[in-house]
Amino acid sequence: MTSAPLADRLTRVAGPLFFPVTAYGPDGGPDPAVYREHVRRGVEAGAAAVFACCGTGEFHALNPAEFRDCVAAAVEETAGRIPVVAGAGYGTALAVQYARAAEEAGADGLLAMPPYLVTADQRGLLRHYTELAAATSLETVVYQRDNAVLTPRTVVALAGVEGVAGLKDGHGDLELTQRIVSAVRTERPDRDFLFFNGLPTAELTALAYRGLGITLYSSAVFCFVPEIALAFHRALTTGDDTTVNRLLDGFYRPLVELRSKGKGYAVSLVKAGVRLGGLDVGGVRPPLSEPDPAHIEELAGIVERGRALLARLSGSEGRDPAGEPRVPADDKETGA
Repeated sequence: MTSAPLADRLTRVAGPLFFPVTAYGPDGGPDPAVYREHVRRGVEAGAAAVFACCGTGEFHALNPAEFRDCVAAAVEETAGRIPVVAGAGYGTALAVQYARAAEEAGADGLLAMPPYLVTADQRGLLRHYTELAAATSLETVVYQRDNAVLTPRTVVALAGVEGVAGLKDGHGDLELTQRIVSAVRTERPDRDFLFFNGLPTAELTALAYRGLGITLYSSAVFCFVPEIALAFHRALTTGDDTTVNRLLDGFYRPLVELRSKGKGYAVSLVKAGVRLGGLDVGGVRPPLSEPDPAHIEELAGIVERGRALLARLSGSEGRDPAGEPRVPADDKETGA
């Protein structure tokens, strides 16, 4: 684990945040070799950070030993090049156990998933995240969604807790998020507090969140079509709204409309996409189920059309899909 603060490392990110799926073998258990290959490909493609065993990685389906092994594998594959953030969740006692396992495995930080089942008040949520942050030396990002929706006052209090590095918003209430950002900016001006767009297929709302000053976002698309995710990220960060909107219209909106056709598709459809790309990461564990075969076929068509769109955009701009200037063939051959 690097000694640089997580907030500093993520503030300097130059690519999408990678949330790898967890690979399972034919026996239903984790497949470490395939998982390592999945993480390795993401790092080599240009991920800015690896968020291991989080929502897309089926944190809910992993026992403690499996969780620790997967986090350790991600740490080894990244080799300190980019941060590794691990999920931690359930009630406070179990969340602490997962947090300590992540620390032992070498993670750089934690993503605190919502507490299991209960709907807590603000005092209870503040206590939960404060105790989780105190349990390890790792910095913690709180994931706001479902039964863990915070008020601006609570987030201001969390911003004063040692070890709490930021808030990932998966709730999607832009007015509330703006109030939270404003409150932290006003009342904790000394804090470099991170904010993330954590909605499923976050690219679809990236322009709206950018308007709030939130530029960090999770990218499930990076798992299975990294070239599109990278091109979108580059266009977004450089203010190329024309390219952003063309990718939104031609790829991301159709993908989100497909995702809305099934329960759990924010995870199972992503794993299907990874398999379509040639890496057999297996299916999902119960209680999730596999997408309808017709929907997987539809996903393949969306990916194919997205790649064709990207090729047209890249060709018109004289750039390759990763956003780098194209080198003429003659120059490549002469080494120029």
